[in-house]
Amino acid sequence: MTFTQNAFEPEWARTPLQRRLIMGPQKMLIYNLFPLLAGPFPQWKKHFPRIREMGFNWIFVNPIQETGMSGSIYAVKDYFKINPALCDVSRNDPEGQVREMVEAAEAQGLRLMIDLVINHCAVDSPLLKEHPAWFEWEDEGEVVHPYADQDGKKVVWGDLARFDFRESRESEGFIQYCLNLSRHLLGLGFKGFRCDAAYQIPPRFWKRMIGEIKKTDPEVLFFAETLGCSPGKTKKTASAGFDYIFNSSKWWDYNSRWLMNQYNLTRDLAASISFPESHDTVRLCEELNGNINGIKQRYLFTALFSAGVMITMGFEFGFRKKPHVVKTTPEDWEETGIDITPFIRKVNRIKETYAVFQEEAATQIYTEDNPQILIMWKGSSHTDEEALLLLNKDTDNRQSFSTPSIHDFFESKAVVMDVSPENPLAYIPRAFSYDFAPGEGRVLVTKGGEA
Repeated sequence: MTFTQNAFEPEWARTPLQRRLIMGPQKMLIYNLFPLLAGPFPQWKKHFPRIREMGFNWIFVNPIQETGMSGSIYAVKDYFKINPALCDVSRNDPEGQVREMVEAAEAQGLRLMIDLVINHCAVDSPLLKEHPAWFEWEDEGEVVHPYADQDGKKVVWGDLARFDFRESRESEGFIQYCLNLSRHLLGLGFKGFRCDAAYQIPPRFWKRMIGEIKKTDPEVLFFAETLGCSPGKTKKTASAGFDYIFNSSKWWDYNSRWLMNQYNLTRDLAASISFPESHDTVRLCEELNGNINGIKQRYLFTALFSAGVMITMGFEFGFRKKPHVVKTTPEDWEETGIDITPFIRKVNRIKETYAVFQEEAATQIYTEDNPQILIMWKGSSHTDEEALLLLNKDTDNRQSFSTPSIHDFFESKAVVMDVSPENPLAYIPRAFSYDFAPGEGRVLVTKGGEA
């Protein structure tokens, strides 16, 4: 099938790659608003202007449904009821409060996506009694609990019950339930789904889910959480019709080959999203012991490496407490004396301005005389833009870079412009030398044509 023929297919029938080829890259700058830290829905509105001012256009919200006995927001007891802890107790319209919150966000130009947690539910959910065939069971009659390998140790989540995704007579009933849930959340105003542990669910299930939803609402986006799975599983999951996956750039040491191998493995299947920290990881400020140079360095790389970027609530203020899925409350808001919102705003503006930073562009990592300087080239598939990120890996010391011809790093002969977030240079000479401050980055771009 040719590109021209694909252009006339129904929107829902196109693959994510076909949609990107036709529509071009999307701006995907995501702010993870952690519900337990934000508090009741009416209090979320005060955060929206700051989020938009930083340049984000999407908000990712962790689960907001009624929880089971453990109180974990990822142990959903009733998928069609709202968590009372997130509601204004003086009002008795939980869904109305959600819709008002969504409307307030959209008034700021923000779209919302929500966690779709359908690989498991709370162990005390009524679904276990109402539809026991939807679950996996041990020979002894106990429901199967999800587990994970953490540093070689098997960790079992006893508050969770694992759904059974093997094909059976009950499969259609369960998928219809998940479709109804998705439509219910869309009805509340959400425009996308971050699919929790998507790799633990068979691709055939996702193909059906995504295809059915996009038939009636082709603008809905699906994001696959694929962290912790093998490259092969990541590729299979990405092939199931997801618009975006989350990559592992957060753990890259700026030297190893594995990141680019993973990037190239999936970039033609689904665009990816980078993050400097998530609600599941140690806070970056804690990890770097408050090194602001390192925090800025990591965000600059994260934002420009792949099509999308996401930060967790409080990252902009150097929060150190890891969000907890049970215990976090609004009282955990930290007064740190740190505020990098101006820096984030400038980086996001770069990403918003240049298409090369909004797609899974062709990317190359170069090595030069100084191993402390990261050199990353990117070339757009949709425009004539090229970009070069020069980054001081050393967050404590100055490092030097020098090249007899900066144009050797670019395919075109166009004028090289410095669009760095801090102190951009007015002119970039062909023979270019620069003394980098600790953790500093230079962002150089060309837009085609002759120099």
